[in-house]
Amino acid sequence: MLKYIVKNNVKEQSAKDYLKRHENISSSLWKKIKKQDEFFLNGQKIRPTRAIVKPGDIIEYRIVEQSNVLPVNLPLTICYEDDYLLIADKPAGILTHPLTFEAENTLANAVMYHYQQTNQQIGCHPLYRLDRNTSGLVVFAKVGQIQHLLGNNHQLLKRYYLALVHGKLTMPNGTIDEPIGRSLNSIILHRVDKNGKNAITHYRTIKTYDDYSLIELNLETGRTHQIRVHMSYLNHPLLGDDLYGGKRNLISRHALHAYKLQFIHPFTHKEITIESQLPLDMQKLL
Repeated sequence: MLKYIVKNNVKEQSAKDYLKRHENISSSLWKKIKKQDEFFLNGQKIRPTRAIVKPGDIIEYRIVEQSNVLPVNLPLTICYEDDYLLIADKPAGILTHPLTFEAENTLANAVMYHYQQTNQQIGCHPLYRLDRNTSGLVVFAKVGQIQHLLGNNHQLLKRYYLALVHGKLTMPNGTIDEPIGRSLNSIILHRVDKNGKNAITHYRTIKTYDDYSLIELNLETGRTHQIRVHMSYLNHPLLGDDLYGGKRNLISRHALHAYKLQFIHPFTHKEITIESQLPLDMQKLL
């Protein structure tokens, strides 16, 4: 049951107008609220479309969701969880979300099993996907507002990565502002393309080694393979990333880990910072 206390600085208005204007509820979520008809005003059940609210009123509603993602008992590392979202640490080698040809061995399956075991009747809503061989933090929304506010918003949800790249960068710190598009004759490969979509990556060198460097990156955009394409464009591909010119002699997958998230919680308004430890296959190279 989600709960809101109507703010003191608003006039009397319909619950619909209040929730959409002041609590960032989307039109699609309001339709779900109406359909479920589990809406309460000051503890009394009422039709959502008839509710008129004033400052200090308590709004509550419940949405029960069904999901097509199968719950599967798989290892799951939860780094943060509350009534509104869950943050899990994805290991390299598994998908974030099921595909037609791989429906059961994914991070989403593990999350749905956790929901089932804790009696949470909610859907599966990852805010973004990491590549199969990228490890690190993934946010799952439990309520529509989280997805509406934070999904694909790199200004509100700041995502930081650690990567090991070949060589030493001429400019230790910098910004790569180069559009990315799909490579010709490939459904997988992407490349820097002046006709592609806007893509901006910031990076800074943390430490250099004989043949490679440890760098931190954060994104202003979220294009497919963005970090991998941009670092290859600088002639410093990720270790292990043979798709974009990296060598696999030191590590068997591309050396990329989504290690930190920072955001202001849309409901509690607290600043949240979550970090994930670097996996052993990358640690051993430091």
